[in-house]
Amino acid sequence: MADNQDKKPAQTPDGKPATATPGFDPKPVRLGDDSILDRLLPHMKKIVYALVAASVVLGVIFFFVWLRDRKRAAATEKLATVVELGERPVKGALDLPDPQEGSGSAAKPNFGDAHERAVALIDALAKSDADPGPSYRGSLLVQVGKLDEAIAEFRKGQTKTGLEGVLSREGLGLALEMRAEANKTDANARQQGLQEALAVFQAMQPDDAGPRRAYALYHQGRVLAELGKTADAKAALSKAKDLGGSTDLPPLIDERLAQLGAS
Repeated sequence: MADNQDKKPAQTPDGKPATATPGFDPKPVRLGDDSILDRLLPHMKKIVYALVAASVVLGVIFFFVWLRDRKRAAATEKLATVVELGERPVKGALDLPDPQEGSGSAAKPNFGDAHERAVALIDALAKSDADPGPSYRGSLLVQVGKLDEAIAEFRKGQTKTGLEGVLSREGLGLALEMRAEANKTDANARQQGLQEALAVFQAMQPDDAGPRRAYALYHQGRVLAELGKTADAKAALSKAKDLGGSTDLPPLIDERLAQLGAS
């Protein structure tokens, strides 16, 4: 009995009496992860800054896209003006005025000849800053007799892909051929110029299925004939004829083959 009285009640580590049954401790308990809002709140300022920055960047991008499209539209309008000028016909000696074109300053007169039209187009291009491409500009320079300038212009486009590259190489070959043929005093220089033109025509369109392949072979045949390589000229012209794809080329090929004595 005394032993029971001497026993002290059990105590917890902090000195408080221990109870036989644990009491309810009403501490908040989180079930699962924090909510998305709880996670975002500490970073809300950073998120707002990021959204503002993104909107600014997108605004700048959209502005430059709009500016680029606007410049393209302006360039198209400038080029359209030049194209309209180039569509005006060359007036023949017996042509009568077109009554539908009107009279006075509002009329759109025809050009006296191709040279006059080419000069007008070159001047219009210089004033409008329109860029029709090296092949178009080079062809105008050929028409006004500026072969060296035309050759330099065609060379700008000879490495381009697609039809522009093909036309630039074709124009370059023709201009080189014309310059060589105009040299009547130096036979070696003429021969070298024709060889250079032939190399350009051979590189003009190597693909049999590519645009203007028949014309590339036709030009090769002409120059080969000028160089005295008759058999090679006949072979190139015959292949050009077999490819077809053009309504105006076959008669020219037949004429060339007849001159070479082809059967």
